[in-house]
Amino acid sequence: MSYYKHHVFFCCNQRAPGEACCNDRGAAALRAYAKDRVKALELSGKGGVRINTAGCLDRCEEGPVIVVYPEEVWYTYVDRSDIDEIIDEHLVNGRIVERLRL
Repeated sequence: MSYYKHHVFFCCNQRAPGEACCNDRGAAALRAYAKDRVKALELSGKGGVRINTAGCLDRCEEGPVIVVYPEEVWYTYVDRSDIDEIIDEHLVNGRIVERLRL
C-alpha cells in the first residue's frame, strides 16, 4: 500500500516571458488553496492526500495542469471551483472529473 491514498502534483513551472506556463495561469496560488482545503477537510497526512509542487510537467500548453496518483489522472483547471470539484469528486469520492480531464 502506498504511503498516501492520493498524491497530487501541481505544475508550477515558470517559463520565459511569452512561453506558455502553468504558473502564469495561477498555478502556485491554486496549489496553496488546494493544500489548505485538503488540510481543512482533514484529508492530509499518512493514508490521505499529499499536495505537491512539481516542476515542469511538459503540458503547459494545456494548462494549468495537475496529475493525481496512483490513478495517473491528468487535469486542467481554471479556478477554485474546479479545484474544489477535483477534491470533492476525485479525492473524496473516487470519481474522476471527466470535464476537467486531459
